[in-house]
Amino acid sequence: MILEDEQPAAERMAELLQLYDKSIEITAVFDSVKDVVLWLKSHPQPDLIFLDIQVADGLCFDIFSQVRVQSPVIFTTAYQEYAIKAFKVNSVDYLLKPIDFSELKAAMEKFSRLFQAKIDIPFLRDEIIQSVKNMLDKPPKNRFIIKVGEHLRSVSADDILLFSSFDKTTNVCTSENRTFIIDYSLDHLIEIIDNEMFFRINRKNIINRNAIFDIIIYSKSRLKIKLKLPGQEPMIVSRDKVNDFKNWLGN
Repeated sequence: MILEDEQPAAERMAELLQLYDKSIEITAVFDSVKDVVLWLKSHPQPDLIFLDIQVADGLCFDIFSQVRVQSPVIFTTAYQEYAIKAFKVNSVDYLLKPIDFSELKAAMEKFSRLFQAKIDIPFLRDEIIQSVKNMLDKPPKNRFIIKVGEHLRSVSADDILLFSSFDKTTNVCTSENRTFIIDYSLDHLIEIIDNEMFFRINRKNIINRNAIFDIIIYSKSRLKIKLKLPGQEPMIVSRDKVNDFKNWLGN
């Protein structure tokens, strides 16, 4: 069974599962916590459940408080290991979006080993669920400390137009078109900044909505973005992020 509220992501998950093993039967795909709860209360539990952590009507953890989940679970999420490392020992595995086939394959192979060996997979404990809920409910970080020579400076997130990763360092580019090194990885940043304001367009760049000057259709499935930063080369939105990017723009 799959819980995923973005249809393209749900379809991709189904395709990857069939690519991994054509004999896999997907018994149900839902886009809400409510529908999953209703289904689990009236159907035999599946061999394996994929749960997206955040869906339109809440967090998937709400399922556990309404019905006993006896199936092993693989979580799918945009949040990195920093946020959900506890799941590694409290579920089969977790997969980061966009789902990569090699990672799905590894998770399924892990599930197969546990299933065949009849090893009980521990259920998520209430305190783990609550701790992750609390983390996800934290307000976004709105100021960052940067180093300017021998001085430290506090910069508002509103003044940051671009976070970029280059040569194992993370840089911020401000509205003044000045670049500074910051002590955060992009993976960590995307968990703590305002996702209404910022979007990760590819593995190397997170942009501020207010930094966009122009959006160009680059091909049938890709977009090119010009930023309001003199001298900045246009950036490409990754193919697997285009739909999410369009939805983000429309919010």
